[in-house]
Parts: sequence; C-alpha cells; structure tokens
Amino acid sequence: MNISKFLEEDIGSGDITTEPLLGDEEATGVIIAKEPCVLAGLEEARMVFDQFGLKVELLAADGYYLKKPGPVLKVKGKAHAILKAERTALNIIMRMSGVATKTRALVEKCRPVNPRIIIACTRKTTPGFRYFEKKAVVLGGGDPHRYGLDDAILIKDNHLKVLGSVKEALARAKAKAAELLERSTDAPDFAKDSFAYRKIEIEVQDLAGAKEAAEAGADIIMLDNFKPEDAAKAYKAVKLIDKDILVEVSGGMNEENILLYARNADVISIGGLTHSYRSIDFSLELEFEFRKK
Repeated sequence: MNISKFLEEDIGSGDITTEPLLGDEEATGVIIAKEPCVLAGLEEARMVFDQFGLKVELLAADGYYLKKPGPVLKVKGKAHAILKAERTALNIIMRMSGVATKTRALVEKCRPVNPRIIIACTRKTTPGFRYFEKKAVVLGGGDPHRYGLDDAILIKDNHLKVLGSVKEALARAKAKAAELLERSTDAPDFAKDSFAYRKIEIEVQDLAGAKEAAEAGADIIMLDNFKPEDAAKAYKAVKLIDKDILVEVSGGMNEENILLYARNADVISIGGLTHSYRSIDFSLELEFEFRKK
C-alpha cells in the first residue's frame, strides 16, 4: 500500500501555501459524497489522516450503498494537517468508490439471470494503485481475480503461441503446479478469497480448445472473445466433460452485452472495472473550531 508515497508525491518538500498562512488552528473537516454511490476507500482515507495524527470518525462504512449525497467522514485536528492530507484522501475515496459503484451495478444487473455469477476484474489496473482498485471491486461485490503473476497460473494466448498446444501447456503447468502454488505471495487477504487463487486457468480461442482444456484437467477455462452463442456452446461442452470446471468469459465485456453471457458462465471478467470507471464526486468542507490567539 503506497499511502506514504502518495503523500510525498503531493506534498513534496512542503505545502508552501498553507505553511505561511496557518499555525496551530484547530479545525474539523467533513468529507461529503456529492452523489449516490457504493462507498469505498474510507478506511484508506483514515490511514492518510493517521499519518498526521488527526482524529477520524467514519460516518458510514466501506461497501455501504449511499442512496443520497451526504457526509461520510469527519476529521479533527490541526487545520494545516487536514489541508495537507485532503487531496490524497479524496483521490483515494473518489476512485475506489467509482470502482465499487460500477462493480455493484454489473453484479446487480447479472444476478437475476444467474444468481451464482462472479463478476471479476483483471490486472488492467493503474500502476501503483492496484491494491485500492481491486479492493474496491471486492467492496462492490465482485472478485479480484489474480492479484499478481505469483498467485495463480493463467496460461494465455501468447504462452500457447510458443508451445503450440493446450494439452502440452497444461501438462507442463500441472507438473510444476504443486511447487509453484506453494510459493509465498504478497497478495492481500481479500485477494486470497478469489475463485482463481492457487488455481490453474487457461485461455482458449474456440470450442475445440475449450474441450481440449477440459479433458486435460484445467481448473478454470477462459473463453476469450467468444460470441455469446459460441460461449454458450463451449460452456455446455465443458460442463458435460467436468461440471466442476469453472468457465470464465472475457474480452469486450461491458454494460451493453454482459447479459448475453451471464446465463452461460461461472465468471465474467471485465477489464473496464479498473481501467474505465468514473470517479465519484467527493469534497472536504473545513470548519474552524477556534483560531490561535
């Protein structure tokens, strides 16, 4: 988690606006959501304010659906410290809440069609901000998928271009799987609950590849860029071979087409959850309790 680095980036060698203007004035700051959203990042905002010895009161909880605009966090302490922490705290909350809100909307859209569907993100995250974006997906009711390259085996199209065979790729992976999947990982606890954690997954391009992967014993089969009707055929074919294999659909998934896939999938992975979300509008309003005499 890079909160200290985020603060260093923003403050640099010092806040040359606040330093000459403010001394020991005490103040209260209130962070206000300007629109309905799924809240995320409040705990991380608390950590930002903790860096300055400020007292924080959470007025709502991460993961809570806020139905109308209103206050979500209160912070008390030195005014100059609140102002130094303000932007970093707001940046985290607005982005994480944007991810969580988008995730919740897609989960709620798909669940009536398939109550067991998993909506997952990908590794298409902002460099340095992956922890926050993936945690926000979880707070929105989604799944983080792989946190990094070290916590699941995912054989993709470029691996197969080198090896030339789904069966060969899975055989090599399974031969080393026990050793590889016992390696330590820096994945946060929320990522260890992912459907993909410590599993062997393979990406396939057509029905034949899906059948071959199922027969070779993959834990998860990813149908990449399949048309809805082709995904349905592949899903049914895989389940006939082994009903316990998870079938994931990926590639071009969005709000417009997701329902075309939801009935015939265990997992839908969407890169846009973490690369194309809209940040939620939050602000911090400052109130002075008293001024230095």
